[in-house]
Amino acid sequence: MGRREFITLAGAAAATWLPPTALRSEERVIKIVVLGDALASGYYLPVGRRFSDRLEFALKAKGQSVTVVDASKSQDTAARGLARLNRSVPEDTDAVILELGAIDMLFAVEPTITRKSLAAIIENLKARRIAVLLCGAAPHTNLDDEHKSAFAIMFSGLAGEYDVLFYPAFDDAFVSDPSLKEIGDFKPNAAGTEAVVARILPKAEALIDQARHRVH
Repeated sequence: MGRREFITLAGAAAATWLPPTALRSEERVIKIVVLGDALASGYYLPVGRRFSDRLEFALKAKGQSVTVVDASKSQDTAARGLARLNRSVPEDTDAVILELGAIDMLFAVEPTITRKSLAAIIENLKARRIAVLLCGAAPHTNLDDEHKSAFAIMFSGLAGEYDVLFYPAFDDAFVSDPSLKEIGDFKPNAAGTEAVVARILPKAEALIDQARHRVH
C-alpha cells in the first residue's frame, strides 16, 4: 500500500470515529422513575413481574435505550409522594411516570388536597427539566358521584394546565376484569400488569421522546 492510500484510509477512519461525548442523543440511556402507589408498586409480585420491570422489558424490545426504576410505595397518597419526592427522584432522572391519587380516592381525600400535592410534584419536576407522564385512575367505588367527577376533572385539568403527557386511567386495563386483579383486591395481578404495560407503552415512548429533547 502506498503512502497516499494509507493517508486516505487513515483519514476516512478518523472521520467516522466519534468520542463518547459526541454520540447522538438517542444513544443515551434514558432513566425513567415510576413514582406511584399500590397500582404501580407490584410489591406483592415476584421481581421481574412488576410494572417497572415489565415496562423496561417492553421498551427495550421496541429498541429503546432505557432503564425504569420503581419508586412506588403502596400506601402513598399524593401528599406522601410529595414529601419524599427529592429522595425518590434523583437528579440523574430524565423522566417520571407519575401515578398517585388512587390511594387518595380510597381514603376519600378531598380532590382539592390531592390536586395541590400533584401540582407541586409536577412543578418540581418541570423546574428540574424532567419529562412527566401523569396517570389518572378510575374513580374508586367508595366515592359519591360528585367526588368521582371531581377526581376525573382534577387529573385531566392538571395535565392541561402544566402541559404534560397524560394517561387518563392507569388501571383502565384491569379495573373491570376480576381475572386481572389480585383476589378480593383492586391491585393488578401479573396478567393485569402486562395489560397495563401493553396499553401505556405508546405514552411511555412519547415520554422518552420528550426526555431526549430536554437538556438538563
